[in-house]
Amino acid sequence: MPPQNTQPKYRQIAEYLREGILNGTYPAGQPLPSEETLAKQFGVTRPTVRQGLTELRASGLVDVIMGRGTFARSPQTRPSHTRPRGIRRTPDGGYVEADGIRWANAEPPVATRTDAPLALADLLRIPPGEPMFTYDALQTADNGRLRQLHRTYVPFSVLIDTKYEEEAPPPAPELYATLSDLGHELHFTEYIRTRMPLPDQAQSLRLPEGVPLLHIIRVTLTATEKPLALEEFHLPGDDLELAFRL
Repeated sequence: MPPQNTQPKYRQIAEYLREGILNGTYPAGQPLPSEETLAKQFGVTRPTVRQGLTELRASGLVDVIMGRGTFARSPQTRPSHTRPRGIRRTPDGGYVEADGIRWANAEPPVATRTDAPLALADLLRIPPGEPMFTYDALQTADNGRLRQLHRTYVPFSVLIDTKYEEEAPPPAPELYATLSDLGHELHFTEYIRTRMPLPDQAQSLRLPEGVPLLHIIRVTLTATEKPLALEEFHLPGDDLELAFRL
C-alpha cells in the first residue's frame, strides 16, 4: 500500500497542478481545471482550492485572469515586467531611475522624524536610535497597474553644517542632486531579498494572498564609501524580474 499523503489538501492540489504544468499536461497558456472541478476531485471546498492556486501563483507557475480563470505558465516564461535597476545622470545634473518609469506619488511625501533601527543603522554606519528624516510614498505608474512602496531615510548627522540642519531635504530621487550639490560624488549599492508582505503592504500593493514581495534596499554612498542615505522599495514579486547592467 503506498504511503498516505499527509500534506494539507491545498498543498496536494498545488503539487498535482505543478507536476502537470512541468510535465506538459497543462501547456503554457492553457486553462487549468476549474475550482469546482478541483474541489470535487480532492473532496475539498473552493477556498482550499484557491489556497493551492495561490501557492502556484507565488511560484510564477500560473496566471489568474479575472473572469476567465487560471492559466498555466511555463517555468521559462518571462515575467510581464522587467525593471532595469540603477541610476542615470541626466545632462542637467539630475538623477533618474534606469527603468525610465514615470512614477507618481499617491500623496505628496511628508518628512517625519524617526529613530534609526538597528538593521538600518548598521547599513548607514550610524548609532542605533540616531534621528533621521523619513519619507513614505505609495507610487503608481501605467494608470495604476504598476505600484511600489518607496521610503527614504536621511540621517541628521549627514546634514550637519548644511542648510538642511534647519529644513528637511527632499526625498529621493531629488535627494541625489541635493547631496551632489553639497559636494558629494555619489554611487549606490542595492540589496535585494524576498519576503511575505505585511497586511498593510499587501493592501497597498494589491497583492493576492500568498504572493511575496521584492524588498530592495538602496544605500547612497560617497566616493569614500560613507553612507549618506538609504531607501527601501517594496515591489510585487509575482510577475516581475529585475535587470542589472554589469
